[in-house]
Amino acid sequence: MALQQEIIDALGVKPTIDVQQEIRTSIDFLKSYLKAHPFLKSLVLGISGGQDSTLAGKLSQLAISELREETGNQDYQFIAVRLPYGAQADEQDCQDALQFIKADRTLTVNIKEAVLASEKALREAGIDLSDFVRGNEKARERMKAQYSIAGMTSGVVVGTDHAAEAVTGFFTKYGDGGTDINPLFRLNKGQGKQLLKALGCPEHLYLKHPTADLEDDRPGLQDEVALGVTYEMIDQYLEGKKIDDAAAKIIEGWYLKTEHKRRPPVTVFDDFWQK
Repeated sequence: MALQQEIIDALGVKPTIDVQQEIRTSIDFLKSYLKAHPFLKSLVLGISGGQDSTLAGKLSQLAISELREETGNQDYQFIAVRLPYGAQADEQDCQDALQFIKADRTLTVNIKEAVLASEKALREAGIDLSDFVRGNEKARERMKAQYSIAGMTSGVVVGTDHAAEAVTGFFTKYGDGGTDINPLFRLNKGQGKQLLKALGCPEHLYLKHPTADLEDDRPGLQDEVALGVTYEMIDQYLEGKKIDDAAAKIIEGWYLKTEHKRRPPVTVFDDFWQK
């Protein structure tokens, strides 16, 4: 099997989608998981102001609202969490996303002091963090906060991972990649846009240039610059289309290099890393 088809099969991407059906699939998936675990009462998700968290947040709120109506259990709640590092440059987008999502509850946890404290402790131990590694500290601190909130609210942490992100491993291991449930898995970036458009999301939230915005030295660094390939190319690749050989090589290179991110910790029974 050609690597392209192997990747498509592994990530479950469809060349075309029925938008309403995919919305329903994600909502039902979230509801089914909570109903299968009666001790769970909340969905917890960090909202960044970007496309992915906006979509996952809206789907989560819709799932929780339906659960309350269907079961009569008012304990179910969706908790949106703002996790800025100091002041966030696109804070207005975050507020617009929250207005669109209309979460049951919104919490704000400023992670800056926690990250600086961790960096200070490491420095005192003789480890000076690079700007890139400090960015991963931010992502992991954000996830740590979400798990603390989930732990105190009988909740699960919702992830924003989708196929275009998964294929490139463009997430922090045990940071934004360390979640409980991923309702967007199988969708590529363009398909996520289609869902948001159908849900009535303000255009500027899904037409903006995606950025992880983790590095202090390169604030607002666009994903496509960091990856060296556009999301349009990634989407076309995941839809089984023939794309530029150089772009395909970059995508496949990211996929092979980041395989460890898509797996549990390596054991003596694994051999993928030897290939």
